[in-house]
Amino acid sequence: MDRDERKNQTDGRDAAGRPTLKTLTFMTGLGVTTVSRALKDAPEIGAETRRRVQLVAKQIGYLPNRAGVRLRTGKTNVISLVLDTEEQIGGFVSDMIYGISEALAPTPYHLIVTPYSRNNDPLEPVRYVVETGSADGIIISRTEPDDKRVRYMTERGFAFATHGRTSMGIEHPYHDFDNYAFAAQAVARLAELGRRRLALLAPPPNLSYHHHMRDGFAEALVEHGLAEVPLTGVTVDHSIEAIRARTAELMRRKVRPDGIVSGAGAATFALVAGVEDAGLRVGTDVDIVSKQASRLLHLLRPQLLVVNEDVRQAGSELARAVMGRIAGAPIASLQSLSTPGAVEAYKFDKHMPPVAGT
Repeated sequence: MDRDERKNQTDGRDAAGRPTLKTLTFMTGLGVTTVSRALKDAPEIGAETRRRVQLVAKQIGYLPNRAGVRLRTGKTNVISLVLDTEEQIGGFVSDMIYGISEALAPTPYHLIVTPYSRNNDPLEPVRYVVETGSADGIIISRTEPDDKRVRYMTERGFAFATHGRTSMGIEHPYHDFDNYAFAAQAVARLAELGRRRLALLAPPPNLSYHHHMRDGFAEALVEHGLAEVPLTGVTVDHSIEAIRARTAELMRRKVRPDGIVSGAGAATFALVAGVEDAGLRVGTDVDIVSKQASRLLHLLRPQLLVVNEDVRQAGSELARAVMGRIAGAPIASLQSLSTPGAVEAYKFDKHMPPVAGT
């Protein structure tokens, strides 16, 4: 044993020089059990003692040994976000991760991202995490009405939460954005503007929120006496090039839409390009109401109408839901639905520079 190793042992650090529980007990003058419970916010430990221990731990950079925690408790203190590597751009992924991380920050839990490609079986990464025990809970997105991942984790009693709802008769934690209400609001706003023939750029039909959005759109058309001009062959998941080409083709027809509802901000970039390829103008020849996860669309064209989806909030709600399930909270208390705000038009700010191309 060399000199540094002997010194580490005497001052309570491990072989890598990191502070341990022994370091904390020495610095606080408390017992190992008291320190350990104080770090976990155990209610039987006084608030002042907990605050002092946690402050010292933060100051010296103490981190629990994950392998040791797992041996003692059977837990990893890890939440896995299983994420499609092709998730939409425009801040969706980063905002989701930010929201989850923010909710986990004051807890012992840490986030890992488990990526997968939608070209592969989405059950595979879930099965890997469950079978290896590499996390205590899982968050999944791109939820389907009859989702085999939900069935698999439910049958194995594994804690999880979904971004989106299912319709398979299984109660489970979720957070969702009310896409039915979004589509209905969008149609109502276009009707107010005098638009009569509307198209919907929807999510892929295998996803739950496709059905919610499609139902809200269809029922609002009937309510307002409007007609649909089908936008077929593309969804919000298609490439910008494919959506642009299909939109241009549709807008060159004799009977074309004068209003469009878009299910994703990234896809709206392509819609605008297709409209302009056909020699038409947004806000004059056609109005577009788009959902967006980041506030970028008015920078593209101020004439766009938008409904904002707070993906950071979604991340926070999902983190709370999966932690609640791990703790055994009732499932009904771990289900939340975000209501869309009003359809927003661009608010001119005289101090802002003009947008190029407008």
